[in-house]
Amino acid sequence: MPFISSDSAAPSTPALDRESLRPDCANCFALCCTALGFSRTTDFAIDKPAGSPCQNLASDFSCTIHDSLRPRGFRGCTVFDCFGAGQNVSQNLFQGISWKADPVTAKDMFSSFKVVRQLHEMLWYLAEATSRTFDPDTSHQVNELRMTIENTIAETQQVLSLNLGDMHARVRSVLMDVSEEVRSSYLATGDDHLDAALVPGADLMGKNMKSRSLCGADLRGAYLIAADLRDCDLSGADLLGADLRDTRLEGADLSRTLYLTQAQLNAAQGDAHTYLPPDLSSPTHWPNNS
Repeated sequence: MPFISSDSAAPSTPALDRESLRPDCANCFALCCTALGFSRTTDFAIDKPAGSPCQNLASDFSCTIHDSLRPRGFRGCTVFDCFGAGQNVSQNLFQGISWKADPVTAKDMFSSFKVVRQLHEMLWYLAEATSRTFDPDTSHQVNELRMTIENTIAETQQVLSLNLGDMHARVRSVLMDVSEEVRSSYLATGDDHLDAALVPGADLMGKNMKSRSLCGADLRGAYLIAADLRDCDLSGADLLGADLRDTRLEGADLSRTLYLTQAQLNAAQGDAHTYLPPDLSSPTHWPNNS
């Protein structure tokens, strides 16, 4: 069920629940398959310009190859997460009238989706920040940002006129504050397991870190492509924006990581022994994920 009422003067509290930030493709006009563009790579089998329907899109907005995206060369589709922006834009901002039914709205609908998707991702992180901070002042800042974002995404014009860079900076600042607070509790013991290479934005592609304790590591924006993190303990590790494509996570403990998303997990490799946060799930391509 969409979470923002288009005619409500006050923000609705369900928007602050992570359950509302999950994709509901049945209530979306396939905005990820139309608004966004992609180039032919190992993640996509074809070129598709932004603002045009994918060749695999059916008339009812479903994907004709949904059950075989990976073998058909559309791995990129399987790792994408709109954080619930698709159904919000479709059903609330545009009142359930599709870009097909009213082509004049297509440009604004697609532009709104690109912005709202980023705002919903911020809400995902901020929801976690609320539950992880013990500082009343930080908690207040987080909740103010959450309500500001929710008010913004209640109207199309507010979305399209938003200074997205400014909002990113404000959210990033408070997320970093929470990260430092959480990670310090793991590092206060004087554990020196973290080496100089484990810093924000580090190039750790293919690095073997199997069975290491990475508790409290700041891996924000790190390139962990094909890195071996099997059996690692990542409690309190900040993974905000980390690139986990083909990262080996079999047996790793990610149950208390910071800022992990479903999209990151979908891009990685794991198994039934990978410990995940309760609000994330094992991807279907992982072995023994049942």
